[in-house]
Formats: sequence, C-alpha cells, structure tokens
Amino acid sequence: MATQGAIVVDKERCKGCGVCVVNCPTEAIALSHEVNGKGYNFLSLVNPEKCIGCANCATVCPDSVITVYRVKI
Repeated sequence: MATQGAIVVDKERCKGCGVCVVNCPTEAIALSHEVNGKGYNFLSLVNPEKCIGCANCATVCPDSVITVYRVKI
C-alpha cells in the first residue's frame, strides 16, 4: 500500500535556510519565490504528488516549522 504525504509550513517562522530541501529524497519541496513578513523565502510543497510523508524535512528543520502528514492510498 502506498502512502501520500503532505506538509504544513509555518511560513512566518521559516527562515529559508534550505536544509530541508536538500534532504527531500523526492524533490517535492523547494523554497518559494515569495517572501514572508521577515523577508525570507519560505518552504513550499511544489510537487505534492511526489511527497511520500517521510518526514526528513521536519526532522532536519532547525526551527521545527514543518508538520508532516501521511495518508494511505
């Protein structure tokens, strides 16, 4: 059975360090071209169909701004 993942990012607390992006095995996430209130490019789920809910992004996030969800499909 496959799993589909999804993430929720606290955009205002994300500082755009990019550590999560390089740790995503499926290239489902990237830094947005938009900026938050502090002027940082925040994390965005750019390829939601590729997200497997592995939680690598949340694990390496130094500010704990990513929540990961998994749904069995």
